[in-house]
Amino acid sequence: MTTSNKQAILPLLFLVLGAPALALAGEPTDQIKQTTDQLLAIVQTPSLQGPEKEIERKKKMRSVVDERFDWGAMARSAVGKFWHNFSEAQRTEFTKLFSDLVEKTYMTEVDSYSGEKILYKGDKVDGQYGVVESVVVTLKGTDVPVSYRVLKKRAAWLVYDINIEGVSLVNNYRSQIGSILNSSTYDKLISRIKAKIEAKPSESATEKKQGTATKKTKEETL
Repeated sequence: MTTSNKQAILPLLFLVLGAPALALAGEPTDQIKQTTDQLLAIVQTPSLQGPEKEIERKKKMRSVVDERFDWGAMARSAVGKFWHNFSEAQRTEFTKLFSDLVEKTYMTEVDSYSGEKILYKGDKVDGQYGVVESVVVTLKGTDVPVSYRVLKKRAAWLVYDINIEGVSLVNNYRSQIGSILNSSTYDKLISRIKAKIEAKPSESATEKKQGTATKKTKEETL
């Protein structure tokens, strides 16, 4: 986790009738923590270490992430008003590629974990919706707030957005996707996403762990 990937805690709501209640350790927090613990266990498993184990390691990590993220909800929100123009085949294709993009851009940060502390600050729940707030304390002592927006489906609280340094992951991509679709085509959008997924990382995991990586922008671009 790089110090440049600071994430902003969502504003606390006023304590008025009908407002979400603040829970110090509610069910959403427990489930997010469970997923995080599973990911870190994979990263720290000796038999999964090394470049030769990268494919196997990331496959296991993706399986864990898939159980916690509502990729369909994230994809629909990222496309916004253009979603109704997509065919079913396009929706399926976009959702898969979008999940791959988010995984590469954000989930691989977990792969560079090197002992940072993760503190869970609590959650706010309003019916089927909630926000889970946590803080990653880097090895340099920097607090990195992380906010997850979650939606309850049956017994599971699924992530449908993450707030990063004051910028919503979904809103960031929605702005870019809207710009592309306003001036171009669906095929052009898909080409841009595929190119982003296939591009080599700008920073190595070693640089991240050593703290020598150059600062990334707050917003990922297509």
